[in-house]
Amino acid sequence: MPGTSLPTLTALGSRPGDKADGLALSPKLLDEFLDFLLRNSRALETVKTYRKKLYQLYEWLPEDKRIRWGTLEEWRKDLLDNGYAPRTVNLCISAANSLLEAHGRRELQLGRPLEADNIQPELTRSEYLRLLSTARTLGKEREYLMVKVFAAMGLSIRDLPRLTVEAAQSGKVRLPASVVHIPDCLREELLDFAGREGTISGPVFVTQGGAPYTRTGVTNAIQRLCRDARVPESKANPRCLKKLYQTTQAGIQANIALLVEQSHDRLLETEQLTIGWKREAAE
Repeated sequence: MPGTSLPTLTALGSRPGDKADGLALSPKLLDEFLDFLLRNSRALETVKTYRKKLYQLYEWLPEDKRIRWGTLEEWRKDLLDNGYAPRTVNLCISAANSLLEAHGRRELQLGRPLEADNIQPELTRSEYLRLLSTARTLGKEREYLMVKVFAAMGLSIRDLPRLTVEAAQSGKVRLPASVVHIPDCLREELLDFAGREGTISGPVFVTQGGAPYTRTGVTNAIQRLCRDARVPESKANPRCLKKLYQTTQAGIQANIALLVEQSHDRLLETEQLTIGWKREAAE
């Protein structure tokens, strides 16, 4: 996908034995690649953008910090789940693809950039409430809680295993870069559910075999619920639910900002009545 072909960075390329294990990243490797871009006349702003995106990828990768076949596909899904716009996601993948090209690892690249107009449909609050109501009517408690977790907390599928019984007890989910509050009403429902399921520790949502739910498993469960609730299946995914959370938060913040502005205006008006500069005083 890189827009401009780069010469292969043979001096820093992977050893032949590394092919099956992907490409291991390190701060040293990333910095050498960024210096390589500058030496090949890449614009400073482009290099700055690539630095930000590549270190974002580095932080996202698991402990071994390796890009393997399919890694960038998963990263792209996670970026979209976290509300990044298609254009920003394309920039992230382009930076990673350029790094892989420079190291002669084109087999690990991800093609097919997202279309700029590939906008995720928005789930309305009434549709969200219909999902909850339908799940409750049908006795689908697990689906009810999953929908609520994504829409009320803004979690992504990748974060779901971090929603443990211990986290519910503490009222907080600790993510790598933030701490997410669990609303009290949801916290009680999660603990009740875990108790009846016999889950005393670890992730609240697990399969019958005790494994955390996969992205496919979560999406399929929500899609089935959408069909039952007569909600368009294009909205049947955690990404739309998280977007509803973000939209709701933005609306609340806007209302708070308006209230602050109005309160400040009233304060100034009160002070104006007391010590405002009147024409009579000036005369």
